[in-house]
Amino acid sequence: MDYHDIITIEPGKRSGKLCIRGMRITVSDILEYLAGGMTEEEILEDFSELTSEDIKACLAFAADREKKLFVATL
Repeated sequence: MDYHDIITIEPGKRSGKLCIRGMRITVSDILEYLAGGMTEEEILEDFSELTSEDIKACLAFAADREKKLFVATL
């Protein structure tokens, strides 16, 4: 998945953290909700402005970052 159009960074928003489509919802917020046991459906109910694609983009970003960290340690 190409998450580059979904994951955004704006210096003045949420202290420059990675956000979803320019909203104030961060990638780490979504990953923490998922890690805490929330389902995709529960997140979408709580944040009606999000889409399933937004959540998938967060997961794809995390997976991509993990790969890059692994390569960097080699």
